[in-house]
Amino acid sequence: MSSTVAFDTLKYARRLKEIGIPAPQAEMHAELLAEALAERLASKENLTRTETTLQRDIKELDAKGEIAKKELDARIETTRADLKRDIKELDAKIEATRADLKRDIKELDAKVENFRLELDAKLDAKIEITRIELKRDIAEAKAETIKWMVGLAMAQLAMLAGILLTLMRVLPTHP
Repeated sequence: MSSTVAFDTLKYARRLKEIGIPAPQAEMHAELLAEALAERLASKENLTRTETTLQRDIKELDAKGEIAKKELDARIETTRADLKRDIKELDAKIEATRADLKRDIKELDAKVENFRLELDAKLDAKIEITRIELKRDIAEAKAETIKWMVGLAMAQLAMLAGILLTLMRVLPTHP
């Protein structure tokens, strides 16, 4: 089969001559155009050959695509399994951490409670000591105040006795 395109060069050259182009130029123009068309335009045979090649290439690409799809599916499944394993490991770690935190919180609560109890006991002891010291200080202050009062009372009595004696000496007695 020929790969040339049917082109009527004689008819083309005649039409060029009709519009005033000299015959040798019109014929040359027709030949060159025929050659260009033969080189540039695809024939039915070329199209059939190209179609066959494309169909073969499409089948090869489909086969390669299937292989790639299977490989990707396998990789996806592997990745999915890895992710599931990793998630289970993370869940286990989270649970362990949660348990550790609960234990630590309980220990901390116990320490805080013990500290509060110790602090309450220390404060109660300090309050009791302060109360006892205050009672002692008050008792001492009372005793000191009583001493001073008794001393003052004695001093006043002595002073009154002295005044009376002085008055008795100084004042004439009446018969």
